[in-house]
Parts: sequence; C-alpha cells; structure tokens
Amino acid sequence: MTLEIKTSNLEPIRQTYAYTERRFGNKPATRYQEVSFDVQGAANFHYRPLWKPDKTLNDKTHTALQMQDWYAFKDPRQFYYGTYVQHRARLQDTAESNYAFFEKRHLVDNLTDAAKAKIIQCLLPFRYVEQTANLHMMSGSAYGYGTVITQACIFAAMDRLGMAQYLSRIGLMIDGNTGESLQLAKQSWMQDDAWQPLRRLCEESLVEQDWFKLFLLQNLLIDSMMQSLVYGELDQWLVENGARDIAMLTEFVKDCLTDLRKWTDTVFKTAVAESAENKALIESWIAELLPQVHGAFSAWSGTALEQTTADQAMELIAERCKKAGIALNQDATA
Repeated sequence: MTLEIKTSNLEPIRQTYAYTERRFGNKPATRYQEVSFDVQGAANFHYRPLWKPDKTLNDKTHTALQMQDWYAFKDPRQFYYGTYVQHRARLQDTAESNYAFFEKRHLVDNLTDAAKAKIIQCLLPFRYVEQTANLHMMSGSAYGYGTVITQACIFAAMDRLGMAQYLSRIGLMIDGNTGESLQLAKQSWMQDDAWQPLRRLCEESLVEQDWFKLFLLQNLLIDSMMQSLVYGELDQWLVENGARDIAMLTEFVKDCLTDLRKWTDTVFKTAVAESAENKALIESWIAELLPQVHGAFSAWSGTALEQTTADQAMELIAERCKKAGIALNQDATA
C-alpha cells in the first residue's frame, strides 16, 4: 500500500493593498512601502488650522519648493518606526557602553584643565544648537507634505534631541554631576562673543515659515560645518591635547550625522532634479544663508580652533552640493 500526498498552491486573492498597488503594481509591497506611501490625508478636511487659517491641513504650500509627487523623497535607509528604533537602539547600546567604560575607568581624571575648559566653552554649548535642530526638523514633520519626508523628519528631530542630551551628559561627567559645567556652558552661549553669531542664527531661524528652507539650512549648511569643524577639527585638537577619550562620548553624534547625511543628500538631489525652478530656488537660499552660517562658525572657530575662518568646512559643503547638482558660489562667503 502506498500513500500519496498531494499539495496544492493557493494563490492569494490580492498581492497587496489597493493604494500600494496603484503606485507599485500588483505585487507584494515592503513594510516601508505600506506605511510610508500615500497614507497622508489629502481630502475631506472639516476645518482649517486655527493658527494658519489661510492653509489647509497637510498643505503643500508651506514651502516655496514645488514637487509633482511629494512621495519622490524616498528614504534610502527605508526607515519606518520599527526599523528606525531598532537601528538607533544599536547605536545607543554602543554609546551607553562607551559612557559606562569612560565612567568606570575614571577617564575624566586624565583630562587636563585646559581640555576641560575647551570642552565646556566650545563643545557643550552645541547642545543649544542641537535643540534648535530638533525644532527645525519638527517643522519639517509638522508642515511637510508626504509621509516619506515627514516621518523621516520626526525621526531626525528625535536624533537631535538625543545628541543634545549626550552633550549634556559629557558636561555632567566632567563636573561629577554637579551641573556646574552646564551652567558655565550656558554663560558662554549667552555672553561669549564667539557664540553670538551662531546664537543669533539659531534664534532668527525659529521664525522662518518655509520648512524646506530650514531643512536646507540645518542639514546641508549647519550640519556640514559641525561635521567638519566640531567633530573634525575640534576633535583633533582634543586628541592632541590629552582628551582623546572624549571621542568615545561623541561617537553617537558622529554616527547620527553620517546617517542623516545619507538621507538628506538624496532629498536635495531629488528636489533639484525635479525642475529648474527648484534648483534656482535652492541656490538662492544657499546664497542667502551660507554667508550667515560661514560667519557664525568663523566666529566660533576663532576661539575653539584659534583660526578666524571656517573655510575648511566649505569643501564638504561644495562636495555635497556637487553631488546634488547645486551650483555653489563660494565667493558669497567673503
């Protein structure tokens, strides 16, 4: 007697949801596609925002930039909430391990008084810059259009809050959790001439209504300056002056900035490729903002790096602009 087992293949009635099928075709969609594309409300709103009655909810005109399809800003990392949290949890595990090692080995005792003073005066106040960056990205999340860009903006906003908190923890580790270093850093931020141009830039940016202009200011200009000068030049100064262990504590910030750049570079490239009008608009914004950013970081650089120019950071900005197809007039910083 033989037993023959037959198998049958059951074809699903549908391969995916109707809204993803309209965009990607009748095939299984990825989780990123399901939760990111064409899910933002676009019709049948019952009221206008009380704070901006001339706009509708999810209004495309919160920026002068124009896109035929706002869902073109696909995140190459394909972050949705689950994947974002998992990725950042791994970074945080590494960061917490570094902080625990620094504290366990009492590495703060290896820092010279000069290094501590430099950290307090020239590094810790960047927690206020990161808080401003948090608000910049919140603007993109609140007023942007299309879930692919707004969800990535809120993730970036949380990154910036985390960066600010880690910088604050560096201060607390230096002073033994008394908070004295953070008070001194606040005084530097509020009173030192080296910080006032950057402080002015941060405060004035908070009244800007165009969310993509803020996106450009933060992610292309300010972040490039920070990557090159703060976590490049200043980091090297600390290495050469007996504070190389601080690099363990700023690694989370460096990793986040590198990861954010992977996403934002594609956003700029996509926006510029959309139309000549977008390209001209972005170039006009850079021409307006770059001298302010360059001047602000040059003032900081005079104290932090003993050089009165931020020109070395311009190489990174020029590289990123070229990659995005943006014409950069570096003479504008003169």
